[in-house]
Amino acid sequence: MHGDITSSAADAIVNAANPSLLHGGGVAGAIVRKGGKIIQQESSAWVRKHGPAGPGHPAMTGAGDLPARVIIHAVGPVWGEGNEDLKLQTAIMASLETAESHSLTSIALPAISTGIFRFPKARAARIILGAIETFVSGHPNSSLHDIRIVIIDQPTLDVFLDAFKQRWPEGPETT
Repeated sequence: MHGDITSSAADAIVNAANPSLLHGGGVAGAIVRKGGKIIQQESSAWVRKHGPAGPGHPAMTGAGDLPARVIIHAVGPVWGEGNEDLKLQTAIMASLETAESHSLTSIALPAISTGIFRFPKARAARIILGAIETFVSGHPNSSLHDIRIVIIDQPTLDVFLDAFKQRWPEGPETT
């Protein structure tokens, strides 16, 4: 969906984070600017306690002044660092599993790694949609029943909509 993830009223929003959870720019910077310094404070405390976050090891903090209940800080790959596809898939799956493990019912994800981490958008869209499909099919009784990809800019949204239409030409299955 087209929108600002910081305005999403989902139980959880996913932050496209770096391993040290220093939220300076991109989605992370916007989240702290709108949600308050408490998000950075909780993130720094999380790193002190658990060490750096990683693709398979997301952090979770409160959401400060944002309408979401929590933030899941997912570390996606930087394009060119190696094994990027698997790292992106792992970051998405780990975010969804973290939300489910806390019995959350809704989650909003950005186009992780497609901004300052330079992951090719069309490739990322296919991987992110595939990871969501894998999660949903592997967790038929999941508490998560509302999984949204929220994208602020129209060009990236168009890429994701194209990937969605290629994957599901007749639209999503509904139950």
